[in-house]
Amino acid sequence: MKLLSFRYAGEERFGPKVKKEEAVWDLIAIQQQLEVLPAFPASLIEGIPQGMEFVEAIRKLTEAAVQSDRSEEFKHSFSEIEWLPPISKTPKNILCVGKNYADHAKEMGAEAPVDLVVFTKAPATISADGATVSVHSDLTDSYDYEGELAVVIGKAGHKIPKQMAYDYVFGYTIANDLTARDLQDKHQQYFLGKSLPDSCPLGPYIVTKDEIPQAQNLSIVTKVNDEVRQNGNTEKMIRRVDELVAEISKYVALEPGDVLLTGTPAGVGKGFNPPKFLKAGDTIKVSIESIGTLVTHLS
Repeated sequence: MKLLSFRYAGEERFGPKVKKEEAVWDLIAIQQQLEVLPAFPASLIEGIPQGMEFVEAIRKLTEAAVQSDRSEEFKHSFSEIEWLPPISKTPKNILCVGKNYADHAKEMGAEAPVDLVVFTKAPATISADGATVSVHSDLTDSYDYEGELAVVIGKAGHKIPKQMAYDYVFGYTIANDLTARDLQDKHQQYFLGKSLPDSCPLGPYIVTKDEIPQAQNLSIVTKVNDEVRQNGNTEKMIRRVDELVAEISKYVALEPGDVLLTGTPAGVGKGFNPPKFLKAGDTIKVSIESIGTLVTHLS
């Protein structure tokens, strides 16, 4: 199931993509008008902790809409909506894994790390699919892209055993970890260079984990102005999704709605000679198999 958040007629809504259509089901409208369920969450972030029960409730709502004689009333064409980040309410944490692909570590002039490298982005950095965001030319001349598979945590957990890690995953989305490389180097840590406004585009969907039973064999392609820059696969991760969830949760108590960025493959702008950093007017497209394409415009 591909879930998205959107604004329609001035109101924030969410729902699943309509199969074989460029449209979304308006779950709030279905529930309000057909009264299918005793209660239903008002946002994706509220529903995520319910896990597969939430997914089943969504199925009941869409089935009721299809079976009614008003199904077209409950659909909105993508051209009619304003896309929002799939998690429109800021989660507690955006946890990011550094150098989780050996080829990316090499292009950055480093060896694959022995120990896990983890940093955070400010939660306020989240922006939506299709958004136009600043290249922050007043602060950096080395703005870079990183296409990544993002894991959305579905339930709270601390010291999660590796064999149970996927029980704590709600689904997957796409992230573009926009980074000011010069600030990253200047400050000797990642946070400021990774946390400029709108520097974490997410979307376009959260795909529930039942539709991606194997997260370790997904292609990742990043294009800048239709030039392929990154062409990788999640099978090349040094640490897999279950290992990351288990290892990080040893130290950080994970909560529903936390987003885990799993690292980026080779091909970032800094890795070219000379570097190919971003500039105003560029368009970045990050595509991940089974999820879709995340588009970001720069101004």
